[in-house]
Amino acid sequence: MTPKEQGYFFPAEFAKHTATWLSWPHKEASWPGKIESIYPVYCEFIKHVAEGEKVNINVVDEAMKKKATAHLQKAEADFANIQFFFHPTNDAWCRDHGPAFLVNHGEKKKMIVDWGYNAWGGKYPPFDLDDHIPTLVAHHYHLPVVYPGIVMEGGSVDFNGKGTVLTTTSCLLNPNRNPHLNQKQIEEYLNNHYGTSNILWLGDGIVGDDTDGHIDDITRFVNEDTVVTVVEENRKDENYAPLQENLKNLKTMRLESAKQINIVELPMPSAIVYEDMRLPGSYANFYIANKYVVVPTFRDTNDDRALTILQESFPDRKVIGLDSRDIIWGLGSFHCLSQQEPAI
Repeated sequence: MTPKEQGYFFPAEFAKHTATWLSWPHKEASWPGKIESIYPVYCEFIKHVAEGEKVNINVVDEAMKKKATAHLQKAEADFANIQFFFHPTNDAWCRDHGPAFLVNHGEKKKMIVDWGYNAWGGKYPPFDLDDHIPTLVAHHYHLPVVYPGIVMEGGSVDFNGKGTVLTTTSCLLNPNRNPHLNQKQIEEYLNNHYGTSNILWLGDGIVGDDTDGHIDDITRFVNEDTVVTVVEENRKDENYAPLQENLKNLKTMRLESAKQINIVELPMPSAIVYEDMRLPGSYANFYIANKYVVVPTFRDTNDDRALTILQESFPDRKVIGLDSRDIIWGLGSFHCLSQQEPAI
């Protein structure tokens, strides 16, 4: 029986969490020349999340745990809510390699889906340790684990928790993921293993996104029937046309209930270029924790506007911005770095 047939589904990120999972950043090639500069803001992120839930951090060994502890002490984080797990990783992007928790509320049970992981189409080997993380977490909790046998990344999907999932054709239909599957077959995997019934496909992602167009940089559910979606206001910017196309398509889409989606437009920061490389800066890469919504900011004139829009979208949480200028050099931000563990 599939997870869906057993009554399991993937809850929305805005549903209550038991914990947030992270993998401590240690791969210098992901932040060439900058990795030490990301730790203060990364620890600020952890500090805020830990105010409302457990934070579980994968580390390679005792030496890395000691280093992480020292950084977190400088940030004055609350260690009562922080745990370390000796789960070796290749990289820090826990959204994509971390455990995908499903819940069955009726039976008060959880299970983990261990999708295949190939570092966004084999771009950044090795990735064997990252690929094994969900199973290590499942073993720790003595949870059942299911292996669909195809590549799927957490940043490529976003859920309303009621049957609808948002994704992009540019990522999930990319031949570097599952070339043997067509769109209909991928939809079957999504529905069977995430417990969904309504799949909404957008097109391209933003410029500079090395994941081939993850949804978490463009369009996110903020409640069961509302999304925020980024739009580029500068018509000369490379992101203008694809984001307008996504906005146009969103307006024609329907939820599992057949209702139209409420759409809130979110601005984009100005182009962020480092060493002649366009980086994937986006306010949509926020993380919804129990107490806060943590939003990447970019020392940009649109920072305050974006924070105000998101605060209006999350009346039950405090929205806080954290400077992501250094973190985005790794081509991702707070959502890419984290994976929620839902409460039952």
